[in-house]
Amino acid sequence: MTSEEKRPGAKDRIPEQADPASGQRLNKFLTNAGVCSRREADHRIRAGQVTIDGQTAELGQRVLPGQRVAVNGRIIEGKEEEIILLFHKPRGIVCTAEKREKNNIVDFIGYPSRVYPVGRLDKESRGLILMTNQGDIVNRMMRAANRHEKEYQVTVNRGISETFVRRMRAGIYLKELGETTRPCQIHQTGDRTFTIILTQGLNRQIRRMCHTLGYEVTDLLRVRIMNLRLDGIPEGEYRKIGRREREELNRLLAASPSISRYIRS
Repeated sequence: MTSEEKRPGAKDRIPEQADPASGQRLNKFLTNAGVCSRREADHRIRAGQVTIDGQTAELGQRVLPGQRVAVNGRIIEGKEEEIILLFHKPRGIVCTAEKREKNNIVDFIGYPSRVYPVGRLDKESRGLILMTNQGDIVNRMMRAANRHEKEYQVTVNRGISETFVRRMRAGIYLKELGETTRPCQIHQTGDRTFTIILTQGLNRQIRRMCHTLGYEVTDLLRVRIMNLRLDGIPEGEYRKIGRREREELNRLLAASPSISRYIRS
């Protein structure tokens, strides 16, 4: 796992309003706004050309939400920093931003900036889910026609047969949804365990597929979304997407139909 930011433990969380590190570094703020490079931004800050709320800025200073930045008196409109988090969702957490749900994923993570989930895992499932503040990324990844891969490790309540594997692989008609699942990759890994790679995201799809064949899922863990892997992220914690991961994700999204660049590398 890289050294990107991890989620602090619940006891160690810092209230958002008291956390000066929740802002964006001034040189990055200027770069994201298209003013100049980071090196040039540092030069301008040293030269006293940059102010925050009318006060001369200093190197390393952060811009907090609501603050006004100016360069040589010209107000700079900031752009929201892209945030993509890889989160290891525990069982019992609900993938919603709805505050009425006491176990909602947004409050559980407690990230200092507004983020929301890309898709969902049902309450009793666990594993990788992405959190972001970029609506375009959500829309592109969730579009069913793009057939982005998601990989799961699954345990069921009794021994798996060859017939089970063959029928799961070919596609299962789900009466309650009125839809047949797409053919998928499935590999038996134990008497009651298998890995499965889906290219669609029907509601409770794996559980419904297994139930149709007379099996019940006892554990479901998502380990991969496209090129992004759960590897090394402890349950209940997150890390930020790495530069190379983001570049590869950008490439995969660019290969999808009707794409424009949704993630800046």
